[in-house]
Amino acid sequence: MAAESPLHTFDVETDPNIFGSVSLEALASNAPARHLLKLTPGVPSNGHYDELAAVFRPVFARIAEGASDRDATRTLPYEQVGWLNRERFGALRIPVSEGGYGASLSDLFRLLIELAEADSQVAHLWRAHIAFVESALTLRDPAVRSRWTERIAAGQIVGNAYTERGGNPLGSLNTTLEQRGEHWFVTGEKYYCTGTIYADWVAVAASHPKLAGRQIALVSTQRSGVKIYDDWDGFGQQLTGTGSTTFQDVPVDTLLPEEQQLNDPESAIFQLVLLAVQAGITRASLNDVRSAVQARTRTFSTGTGVPIRNEPQVLQLVGEISATAFATDSIVLSAVAEVEVALADDSLSPAERFAVCELAADRAQTIVQPLVLSAATKLFDGLGASATAKGCNLDRHWRNARTVATHNPAIYKARIVGDYEVNGTAPKRLNAVGDLGSTTATAGY
Repeated sequence: MAAESPLHTFDVETDPNIFGSVSLEALASNAPARHLLKLTPGVPSNGHYDELAAVFRPVFARIAEGASDRDATRTLPYEQVGWLNRERFGALRIPVSEGGYGASLSDLFRLLIELAEADSQVAHLWRAHIAFVESALTLRDPAVRSRWTERIAAGQIVGNAYTERGGNPLGSLNTTLEQRGEHWFVTGEKYYCTGTIYADWVAVAASHPKLAGRQIALVSTQRSGVKIYDDWDGFGQQLTGTGSTTFQDVPVDTLLPEEQQLNDPESAIFQLVLLAVQAGITRASLNDVRSAVQARTRTFSTGTGVPIRNEPQVLQLVGEISATAFATDSIVLSAVAEVEVALADDSLSPAERFAVCELAADRAQTIVQPLVLSAATKLFDGLGASATAKGCNLDRHWRNARTVATHNPAIYKARIVGDYEVNGTAPKRLNAVGDLGSTTATAGY
């Protein structure tokens, strides 16, 4: 690797794997590759956050009122999703000219953090929809793009069915596409189908009889061959609909173009949604510890003899949680800004754009998750054993944060970023999780 400040350059001809599955031909016009990591992200300036917040904050406040009870009783938030849908929360990113709000990506994520503060589970269930909207906005076929922007602007929601529980070799899928005449049909079983139980449509990852790699098929959840189950049994984020979905000869409405997926920043958007959820959990932890300290009258003989609300160590602890919330928000929104700028930067090749987005999300994930878990744990230190009562349900913050932190395991992210920094190894796209020991996991998955 040769280094040139401020850019790192790499010889594409001698290192064909530097951009994963992207061909040398696709990169020829962009060689040598540029160093893409920045310490100060560009800041988009095309938002109207305050105007949008005025629309949605009253809804967020209503959602917050029952969040703890819904978590404790495992009550799925169908009604709350309906409130958001009446205001067309899912149409935030659709341009005004096409019936949406025309929100910037940064404004969307600021609102998503507020929603996660109200109820992290309601925010989480929009994950697949938010990612799909970003993909839909880049569709090249005007008729297909218009079809989906119209549906989204009308309030329709898109869910997710990408992952299989097991039995599929790494990089492959047991869910299949079959063509009959001019129509495609999908059959298979999926798990971790976050949001699908609330959705009108679901994006299904499936194998194609002739094309390598996964393909994405959009199908209606109202078809008789679609069965959606609320069987997610994790100890956190229990209301997100992250359960099973089965498909039996289900007609495909839209099969996304293969080139759409090669360097689509979808996976970074998926991860950034989870980071926004965690930022909201940190805010909610701060809200609860603040309220509890303000209301607490009991104290300890080992304290300083002043009311808890004036106890220096307790105030320090609350201040540390507040600082963590500030830091978490800042990191997440900086990563979102990096992605937003990259999506609008025509000087980047598709492979470079994918790398920028992945690296931004990876860096943020590496540092956000320990901060959030620390805040969700620390709040108990200022309140004592009574705060662990089931009726308080304060453990939901840690349970939910810990559950979110297991997604796309953060343990790998720092290594990926470091490998890019030192060796110029671009993030690789692996589109299907599966079992090791097979040669199926080849380039293109």
